[in-house]
Amino acid sequence: MGSCLSAESRSPRPGTPSSPAFGVRKRKKSKKRPGSRNSSFDFRREEPLHRIPGRLFLNGSSDIASLFTQQGKKGTNQDAMIVWENFGSRTDAVFCGVFDGHGPYGHMVAKRVRDSLPLKLTAHWEMNATSEAFLKETSLNTTGSMNSEDTSFISAEEEPRASVDLEDAEKHLENFQTLKESFLKAFKVMDRELRVHANIDCFCSGTTAVTLVKQGQYLVLGNVGDSRAVLGTRDRDDSLVAVQLTVDLKPNLPAEAERIRKCKGRVFALQDEPEVARVWLPNNDSPGLAMARAFGDFCLKDFGLISVPDISYRHLTEKDEFIVLATDGIWDVLSNKEVVDIVVSVSSRSSAARALVESAVRAWRYKYPTSKIDDCAVVCLFLESNDLSTASNIKANEQLASVDQADNGRQKEDDLPSLTCPDRAGGNAEEDSTKQDEMQSECGIEWSALEGVSRVNTMLNLPRFVPGKEGKKAAGEAKTRK
Repeated sequence: MGSCLSAESRSPRPGTPSSPAFGVRKRKKSKKRPGSRNSSFDFRREEPLHRIPGRLFLNGSSDIASLFTQQGKKGTNQDAMIVWENFGSRTDAVFCGVFDGHGPYGHMVAKRVRDSLPLKLTAHWEMNATSEAFLKETSLNTTGSMNSEDTSFISAEEEPRASVDLEDAEKHLENFQTLKESFLKAFKVMDRELRVHANIDCFCSGTTAVTLVKQGQYLVLGNVGDSRAVLGTRDRDDSLVAVQLTVDLKPNLPAEAERIRKCKGRVFALQDEPEVARVWLPNNDSPGLAMARAFGDFCLKDFGLISVPDISYRHLTEKDEFIVLATDGIWDVLSNKEVVDIVVSVSSRSSAARALVESAVRAWRYKYPTSKIDDCAVVCLFLESNDLSTASNIKANEQLASVDQADNGRQKEDDLPSLTCPDRAGGNAEEDSTKQDEMQSECGIEWSALEGVSRVNTMLNLPRFVPGKEGKKAAGEAKTRK
């Protein structure tokens, strides 16, 4: 908590070899690696994000997706969402994500991750794919003679189908490993960037992220926090069923709690909400974060909170119809089955996300009449592209017309002076970075109560540190609600 970022992860200064400006000046002298293709990341970085074709992040829809978010009753809408078609310049790829911010600057963290994480992911994806292609080509050239000799022992009567299936499976495994490495690197770099961001104080603010990349019939998901992805599919009887694709990474999971406690963090629930486990500082009853992994929240990063994504893979079939990504404003009041039933019941796919949010709002009012309704954000990705209503296309086009105004508003938010936040505890930057890298290891045990429903504030208290007396409790504690 409060550790400084190592020098290697700081933003490059103008004029340094890693600076974008430096790369432009020296472009004529730079050497490209043989076999590498032009990276779309450099182009995307220059182009205004809202002008990129196929990138949606406001309420609306496209031929394959429906998006909708609505502010709750807790203040600024801290949820964000995105659908990016033709992701990474691949016509068969799409990126989707929803992000649920928390803390004083949670809305800014969520939007920052929404805008930056896909760029980092596609950059690492291209880099890894290029490297693997180069290594594979080299390997084939060196072992070509051996393979030709081995083929002479294959009987002409053997069915070649098994060989084809094996080759296909190996290819899919390679693709998954490439994307998995890309997810891990992108999430790590994203969190490091947030630590040193000039205009967003992420010490006591953070965000969840449930993201996916669909390429053809293959799906890879990366998840931190308690937002969720659910698949709507058909069983053998052709009945619609819900399949949860991600695990809600909360502190009550045994492996998550064990990691946090090993790092001197504390996990316990309050008496008035015994079903909600929270993460606390070693010597301070704050912040009481109700998740075990998140971007930001650097007050807890030395005490077991990590931003390493839980990554999963799925091969889609013709029985799989759609995927719903949503923040906990949906899942706290609607079950997985209720969500897929609502999506399949709408008259037009373009209104699926909105119908889910409206149903959740009604459920909030019915189940928790004295509680403040949470923010809601939903992305519905349809796995078979059907024509949507004319209204949906109009909504998608309206995004460009209204996005400039939205971006201007966001820029004003980014320029706001920093609120008074707890003083950072001092420390050695390299040691702190090393500690976090050690903590950021994947958990091999999966455990979850998939249908758990709880009404909960993500963060309870902001920790206070007295300058020069790190680790001691300040006289007063400011209480905040998400």
